[in-house]
Amino acid sequence: MTIHNICSYGAIGNGTIVTKAIQAAIDACVPGDAVFIPKGEYMSGALFLKSDMELILEKGSFLIGSEDIADYPIYNYRFEGRQEDCYASLINGQGDNITIRGEGTINASGTALFRKEMREGKASRGRVIMLEKGKNIRIEGVTLRHAPGWCLQVVYAENVTIENVKIHTKFNEKGVHYPDIYNGDGIDIDSTSHVVIRNCTIESGDDCIAIKSGRDAEGRKINIPTKDVLIENCFFKSGFGVAIGSEMSGGVDGVLVRNCVFRNTFSIGTVKAPRPRGNAIRNIHFENCVHENHVLDFVSCKWFKGAINIDQSYGYDVFDPAEEMPVSEDTPLIENITFKNCSLSTMAGEAIYLCGLPEMPLRNIHLENIKASGKRGLFAHNVDGLTIKNLSLSSTETPAIRMTNVKNLK
Repeated sequence: MTIHNICSYGAIGNGTIVTKAIQAAIDACVPGDAVFIPKGEYMSGALFLKSDMELILEKGSFLIGSEDIADYPIYNYRFEGRQEDCYASLINGQGDNITIRGEGTINASGTALFRKEMREGKASRGRVIMLEKGKNIRIEGVTLRHAPGWCLQVVYAENVTIENVKIHTKFNEKGVHYPDIYNGDGIDIDSTSHVVIRNCTIESGDDCIAIKSGRDAEGRKINIPTKDVLIENCFFKSGFGVAIGSEMSGGVDGVLVRNCVFRNTFSIGTVKAPRPRGNAIRNIHFENCVHENHVLDFVSCKWFKGAINIDQSYGYDVFDPAEEMPVSEDTPLIENITFKNCSLSTMAGEAIYLCGLPEMPLRNIHLENIKASGKRGLFAHNVDGLTIKNLSLSSTETPAIRMTNVKNLK
């Protein structure tokens, strides 16, 4: 393996633009080579990795995104469930056997780019890292900061490991809120299979981890599911915990979240599949997790409703999309969802919110060994198969439990 030090290609670590030097080091790689970023501050526009290479960031290195929108050409990527024109991310990659590792920091200068990208309006916002259409992807040890949109997105991929990564999309190093940025997800796993996310810390302004697979008719046509995802031993410091959906039209099957801590996140877990997504989310398990939310940055609304939040009325102003519709390819299904050995405490909204569609109730929801407290307690509506074992529930509003159209309650 040859290690290509970017300084050998003309990069200078004093904050000047060195896009051409870093890209030259990347382009010089043959299979098995690595690009090395040493200590220093290196400012760059969009970079493009390729198959069979590593990007290594030394401790004390900072790869900083250029604030010039011209440094980010427009490409067709998936964003929010649809293929559309997007400004390139700071790091882009397509292919197999790509690794990004080290103890350095990648900061995408999100506020400046967000403002310019939104003002120009030619495409959707870029990310810090965007990797697609590859197998055997590994991201380890790095710190990711300040995305103009989502932070780390992996789409149409297989065999992905994200380990010991720190993600900050809400606050800067001094604890100051990044201005303007909205929808700043931490990690988005999109139409991707066999994923491990382990020992990560995520401080997000939106979903900490989002599991997706496309949106509506386009997502069903592409029809690439997300499946076999393990999320363990992670620490979530703000945002909305782990969310499955709402863009899930390729299907989601098999997500295990275990041994995680959620502090001042609105929710521990959200499973959301409104009309007209179609397809199904199934076999989702949360185990041995702790949640405490003591802030009121967000309150219950059509987007966020409970600490445990299984919702097919997502995006509606009222809890139920009211009128029963004929079952069709637009009708989504949520089934086989388990929360076990979890404690959760929230000041905002329901402790547990379960809402299915009138034509397609939630199926087989299992709550076991749950200690839950909230402004309100347990709300369940349009559920077929609700198993409750050893639920300790408290709420500041009464009644603590409200159920309508719940069948097969055990």
